[in-house]
Amino acid sequence: MSRHLERGERVVRTESLHGGITAAMRRLTVGARHGGTRDLVLRSFVDVEHAEDWLDREAGALTLLAGTGVPAPGLVAVDPTAAHCEYPSLLMTHMAGRTVLDDEGLETRVPLLARQLVEIHALRPAARPRGYVALTTADTVVPPKGADAAVWAAAIEMIRRPAPPYEGRFLHRDFQPGNVLFDVPPASPADARITGVVDWAATSWGPADLDVAHCSVNLALLHGPAWGLRFAEAYEEAGGVLAATASERLYWKVRDGLASSEEVQLVARPWRAAGRTELTTRAVQERLDAYVTALMDAPG
Repeated sequence: MSRHLERGERVVRTESLHGGITAAMRRLTVGARHGGTRDLVLRSFVDVEHAEDWLDREAGALTLLAGTGVPAPGLVAVDPTAAHCEYPSLLMTHMAGRTVLDDEGLETRVPLLARQLVEIHALRPAARPRGYVALTTADTVVPPKGADAAVWAAAIEMIRRPAPPYEGRFLHRDFQPGNVLFDVPPASPADARITGVVDWAATSWGPADLDVAHCSVNLALLHGPAWGLRFAEAYEEAGGVLAATASERLYWKVRDGLASSEEVQLVARPWRAAGRTELTTRAVQERLDAYVTALMDAPG
């Protein structure tokens, strides 16, 4: 840390930040010699496979995003091989705001999320990030207990097909409420605004539908299937362009929904820690089943 502070500065306080799944996050308060403080965030990958690759990608993304208007942290330093830190780590500026996972005010936040994602997809970097990777296969899907076997079999069969053609876009690849910071005035929730988008380690090049599908399924699990179904519409209302045909759009929604089947327990844990105690693994599985069923039952 000391190598990347200004003359006379020192770390005067540390605070663990909660809500992350893959990384340990610490807020570091830095004091100046003549008074005043500023905050930085240290993001450390503890026992994470491919940490070096993830941090290199995130450092590249933060460098690219500087000056674009997309509210992302500023890169201070990166140590992808843990040459100086206990674990592979990235140091960045701290962003104001907080994650908001409550149901209250969602009708205001969903259009904001959609507009922010449209802005991200509008970026045209001189050097494209690497192509997206979809790790889920038809053989790794985990249908929830009690789910309609026929519905899930049809959904699994859908992702056996080759991916539809697409026009590439700059993707966040984990754009969802847990990675977006908001300022919500207590007296006026309708005036909420986005102050930051974090966790750029999976930045990729691929179809806009994939980012939209990922945010959709997270909204469905957090707030109910109807909100997951609503997000793609909000994205188009904000000026975003999705795949040309309903079947192509459905492919990406189903693919990301099935990907979530493998991670339900993992994603639900930080939501409960953030206060959504009703989101047990079973409750989230039931919402996922309802969401996938609604996708497969949709006309067209």
